[in-house]
Amino acid sequence: MNWLRDYIDIDIDINEFAEKITMSGTLVENIDILGEDIKNVVVGKIETVVQHPNADKLLICQVNTGREKIQVITGADNVAEGDYVPVAVHGAVLPGGMNVEKGELRGEISEGMLCSADELGIPKAMVPEKIKDGIWILDKAYPLGEDVANVLNLRDEIIEFEITSNRPDCLSIIGIAREAGATLNKKINYPEIEVKETEEKADDCISVEIEDTEGCSRYVARVIKNIKIAPSPQWMQQRLIGAGVRPINNIVDITNYVMLEYGQPLHAFDLSFIEGNKIIVRKAGNNESFITLDGAERKLDTSMTVIADTKKSLAIAGVMGGEQSEVTANTDTILLESANFNARTTRLTSKKLSLRTEASSRFEKGVDPNIARLAADRACQLIVQLGAGEVLKGAVDVYPEKVKPHRVTIRPKKINDFLGISLSNEEMADTLKRLELETKNSENAIEVTVPTYRMDLLMEADFAEEVARIFGYDKIVPTMAKGNIVVGGKPDNEVIEDVAKNLLNGMGFNEILTYSFVSPKTIDMINLSENSSKRNMVRLINPLGDETSVMRTSLLPNMLEVVARNINHRVENFKAFEIGQIFIPKTGSENELPYEVPGLVMAMYGEGDFFTLKGVIEALLSNLGIKEHEFIVEENHPTYHPGRCANIVARDRVLGTVGELHPIVIENYDLGRRCYCAELDFSIVLEFTQIEKSYEPLAKYPSITRDFAVVVDKTVLAKQIEDIIKAEGGNILESFKLFDVYEGDQIGEGLKNIAYTVTYRDRKRTLTDEEVKTIHNSILTEINKKLGGKLRQ
Repeated sequence: MNWLRDYIDIDIDINEFAEKITMSGTLVENIDILGEDIKNVVVGKIETVVQHPNADKLLICQVNTGREKIQVITGADNVAEGDYVPVAVHGAVLPGGMNVEKGELRGEISEGMLCSADELGIPKAMVPEKIKDGIWILDKAYPLGEDVANVLNLRDEIIEFEITSNRPDCLSIIGIAREAGATLNKKINYPEIEVKETEEKADDCISVEIEDTEGCSRYVARVIKNIKIAPSPQWMQQRLIGAGVRPINNIVDITNYVMLEYGQPLHAFDLSFIEGNKIIVRKAGNNESFITLDGAERKLDTSMTVIADTKKSLAIAGVMGGEQSEVTANTDTILLESANFNARTTRLTSKKLSLRTEASSRFEKGVDPNIARLAADRACQLIVQLGAGEVLKGAVDVYPEKVKPHRVTIRPKKINDFLGISLSNEEMADTLKRLELETKNSENAIEVTVPTYRMDLLMEADFAEEVARIFGYDKIVPTMAKGNIVVGGKPDNEVIEDVAKNLLNGMGFNEILTYSFVSPKTIDMINLSENSSKRNMVRLINPLGDETSVMRTSLLPNMLEVVARNINHRVENFKAFEIGQIFIPKTGSENELPYEVPGLVMAMYGEGDFFTLKGVIEALLSNLGIKEHEFIVEENHPTYHPGRCANIVARDRVLGTVGELHPIVIENYDLGRRCYCAELDFSIVLEFTQIEKSYEPLAKYPSITRDFAVVVDKTVLAKQIEDIIKAEGGNILESFKLFDVYEGDQIGEGLKNIAYTVTYRDRKRTLTDEEVKTIHNSILTEINKKLGGKLRQ
């Protein structure tokens, strides 16, 4: 904010400013207040440094704080007589609440503490290398005794914005200043740029040729001689640190400073490494090898643009410079590059090389080519101002097709009707002028000249948005919509999914959400065979690691990881479900996107067993209108316990599987207890679901109910009896219900008693006892004949 205030007078509280600029369309994500908790830390000068008599690694410093001379003991080895340093005197408070008091250290009095940048609240990653592991040595003599936080501008507000991809102009301090100016209706004070130049001309030292005009629309080169590499002044370092950029040296810091200020990336080359004194912007060679500034070797291809000389490549355009032409402490003359590179080419290059930089992130969103010369001149001005070099006269500026401001005609009445406001032509034009747009009024229209940095303003609707946000969304009176209104809604599959989630929530199941990227080893974990179709996975081209290298073909492994985590956290009872996508590759085509199939997985342990989960599935399917379903024993599924597993079948299609996990799977996930799971193909569930309820009038004629209990072998399944009831019940069978299962001494070993209630009804007439008796006896006869069941009296 201190930097922003250089360009615009912001005289309101930071929170009020954040609210106003958010309402005008530039969303504030976060505000950090820096330095407010620093107290009694002052500028001091080290007058003497001697070895501690009782400790080899400690030094005793006599420090002049302006008001008094104090003795301070330090373990840092980068201090020397004459250094100006931050001194926390007795009673000082440092960020994080640390208090500094007088004390004794190895028999010597210490009356304060010399501070490192880290101790004053500057993140270690942002601290310059020179002072990273020691005391912060100030860059020059400051008034002794002055508050360090004030002298070094440590008290500041860092405001973080969410910048949308259509507003690359806001990826700069000046871009934000324009938004602030429009929001607060205040004028912007742009930097006054004047460059002190030598008589020697830049074009005598360098020439530029753009061969790849598609990849580079403009290239500005300026030459600076007698370079003096040194640390940047403290004010510049502080601004870079506040913006999240670590200071390096004056030349690098100036290029970063101007990039943050104007949004134009710059790059400096050591001119002595440029062969033929010529810059050529061309396509890279196929499989060309190039070593970037980070020391990594990159393989380039012909889709990429490079900056080269007559013999070799010097930089990957818009992404990163090369190691060979890097500016070093021995550099005498630099070529300063300020160019404009194609957004699409930069984005694809950055993606192919897995190399994203501050420069590439700006170029890939679009940078105004008309600020290239301005930014180069601003950098040169700072170089002269900081005594870092001498700027040669003029610049080599190759700009084949100049981009000019375009004009758009808007209709105020149309915009007023669209927004529901009533601004006059003049008021609307004044609103647009706050955004630094030139306007020309006529009777029914306004002609707007759009500056080249506003690449997002192309049509009338774009200007309606600008008018609305600057006028104030909060000032637009809400009104009812008029005309033919089409009321939207969720598609059927989402409605059904919501119903399923609500049903499962109502039955005590919590919804989870897991990642689609998994390890190929997950299929081994659930004990599937080597030839299982689920081993055919979609593999990621550029995975973060083996653990997330493929797309899942089953939801179960993710669920079991959640189960294991809950068991480890001593959760005694667990019920959860997930509705998510699995990914099936299309056969014979690696380039096509995979099939995305919705699935449902459920898991539970603790209270309940197989039959509890089976009941949940029955309730779910019944409420979704899938009434004709059954459970068929499955003994060969490798994930589930043999004999404790069933397939869920409806209309001769398998919806899924439910069962108790196989002991091998339980061991693989180290569960240590029984766990019951179910997997359903939710695409089939969506296909069969019938949410609409159909009305059926109450029956006019009475029903007749009969109970029976049969003794059968323990191996007989209830389903086998129910199949006979369905087959023999005919048209008058209305329903049946299992109400008792008994095993005990009274019926003999290896047997069980199963009891049912069967209801008969004819909707067209009253049934006779004789009709019901005939059907009922037929059921009992078939149970005896097929299953050996004997009627229990």
